[in-house]
Amino acid sequence: MNTIHIKFHGNLGDLLTQPADENGSLNLSFNRRASIKDVIESLGIPHAEIERLLVNHKEVTFEYIAKDTDQVDVFGLTPPFDLFSPSLLRPEPLKQIRFVVDVNVGKLATFLRMSGFDTFYKNGMTDPELAEISEQEKRILLTKDCNLLKRKNVIFGHLVREVDPKKQLAEIINLFCLSDKVSPFSRCLVCNGNLVPVAKERIIHRLKPLTKKYYDSFHICPDCDKLYWQGSHREKMEKVLKSVLGACECE
Repeated sequence: MNTIHIKFHGNLGDLLTQPADENGSLNLSFNRRASIKDVIESLGIPHAEIERLLVNHKEVTFEYIAKDTDQVDVFGLTPPFDLFSPSLLRPEPLKQIRFVVDVNVGKLATFLRMSGFDTFYKNGMTDPELAEISEQEKRILLTKDCNLLKRKNVIFGHLVREVDPKKQLAEIINLFCLSDKVSPFSRCLVCNGNLVPVAKERIIHRLKPLTKKYYDSFHICPDCDKLYWQGSHREKMEKVLKSVLGACECE
């Protein structure tokens, strides 16, 4: 029988399936050969939520085999989490910010696209499909499903804590320090395509009389052909985005 002492740092305590003391510590006994990743995930913590692991004060990878009397420190993702520098747990960093969003936080996808972030979202995707897209396309997987983030091929991901989509957007921008990467209204809210300017004369036959009369600047999505202009709907979204960025703590 092996018994190890584990201390959880950051906001991981709310995910634990076993009670910890006031310092976020607990003792765990097990009678099998197991990686530290498997041991921690058995307590409810997805590996994607872990930024750093120390065993007996030495940094280790997820593959480390837990041993009797080990002293383990588990550090959760803390803002600003650096996506672009290699680490022991994630030796191949991301080269660009791209997301894949689970259906349980589907409205967040719209807000991310509104902010200009490349965001894959599609109804009906299975957990294996989402994990594969995250791995193959180097996308950060956003979900409220702990089990999805435990899939081995998920390298970068986050368990979204907030419920309101606007607060979820602020949560993501804060965690990954993305304030300076926001590019409002540069992507299609429907299909994620990059918007391009289009001359009014080219699409005037598609405009309603009032839109034709009061607006002169238009953008179009080359992928799905949807038109965008600065109407009342955009003004509402601008207010939402301004409010979100105003509440962000990331500098």
